[in-house]
Amino acid sequence: MTPQRKSSLLWGVVGALAFLVLVQGYRLLLGPLGPGLFALGGVAVLVGATSAGLTYALEPRVRGNKRS
Repeated sequence: MTPQRKSSLLWGVVGALAFLVLVQGYRLLLGPLGPGLFALGGVAVLVGATSAGLTYALEPRVRGNKRS
């Protein structure tokens, strides 16, 4: 596995977990949400896949800027 792919997958995991933390915080502070557990899990997978894909696509551009 290339370092770029590994990095993007880890960012995808971070994105999915961050979404789930936000959902739990909402439930603790304001009460239950309308969607069920499986729907929120699906959204978390979608958020993770999106963040992984964007990270994979944009990493060469960011690396080319010499700012990171």
